[in-house]
Amino acid sequence: MSVDLTRFLYKYLSAAFVIACAASFVCAQKPNPSPTPLPEDPQSTVKIPIRRVRLPITVTDKKGQFVPGLTKEDFLILEDKVPQVIETFSDDLSQTTPLYVAVLMDTSPSTAGKLKFQQESAMNFIQTVVKPRKDRVLFGTFDDEINLLQDFTDKLDLLDKAVYSVKKMGKQTALFDAIWQFCDEKMRSVPGRRVLLIVSDGEDTYSRANIRDAIDIAQRTETTIFAISTKAGFLATVPGVEAGQVADKKDRDLQTLSEETGGMAFFTGDMISLERSFTKIAKELRAQYLVTYDPTNKSYDGTFRKIDVKLSDRGRDLKVRTKRGYKAIADSVRP
Repeated sequence: MSVDLTRFLYKYLSAAFVIACAASFVCAQKPNPSPTPLPEDPQSTVKIPIRRVRLPITVTDKKGQFVPGLTKEDFLILEDKVPQVIETFSDDLSQTTPLYVAVLMDTSPSTAGKLKFQQESAMNFIQTVVKPRKDRVLFGTFDDEINLLQDFTDKLDLLDKAVYSVKKMGKQTALFDAIWQFCDEKMRSVPGRRVLLIVSDGEDTYSRANIRDAIDIAQRTETTIFAISTKAGFLATVPGVEAGQVADKKDRDLQTLSEETGGMAFFTGDMISLERSFTKIAKELRAQYLVTYDPTNKSYDGTFRKIDVKLSDRGRDLKVRTKRGYKAIADSVRP
């Protein structure tokens, strides 16, 4: 073999090696929380490319009471300030649309000592919010691993068994990865309204995904996040920590995850107050309006589309809550 040919092959193989390494690095930057996918739902094989945006909308008055009786004509939907045509409108979701709820419990070291509080919170939420024989719930945990302990079911005994089977705590906290994985692998394929409840102190120490990734996948899969903070979930209040107070980054992360997907975060260690919060969530999910529209901007260019929902003069003193937008990426989600 000639010297020139040897040099050529050396340069070629070296360049190929560099390109392969670069490609591996790029792939590693994408959110891919777990090498082991969650078990598939038998129904999940049907996926329809997104063509419509679906908005569960909560409307409250000055006292925080839910407002019924509004009509399609009372709502104005704006996407990037451009008015959208409402295609479907429903104001009786308690009868027409089932709930699919994913309850995710933090089992990382930062929640050590709060396991019983978390388990009771999770089961109280399930028993208060879910309608047997209609709605479905799954239960999972996250620490340095993400585990599905019970897939979607309407059987409370199976959920109770799964929740109280948790005995050990993990080593790290992969909160954002858990949201990303459950939304991507479980929530997008279910045929109803999608709610994800996080029981956590909000600390993330281990995720490859970040908070924007978690919000993005929740918005794209039309999943509303509610969060229960466990920061005051001890028998005695932690010094310097007051229930109901949004004090640090962990609290703000839980609040941001909830607000940008149309939900709410609750900060309390008082089980009686929590039960009132669960009752409020249950009423909200039954009192929501559901609107769909076909976006005027149909390009999947990866930009963020900001959503604003306004009310007519009839609703001037009312407050509206829904997700704040979505990233325009070609995707698939079950209607």
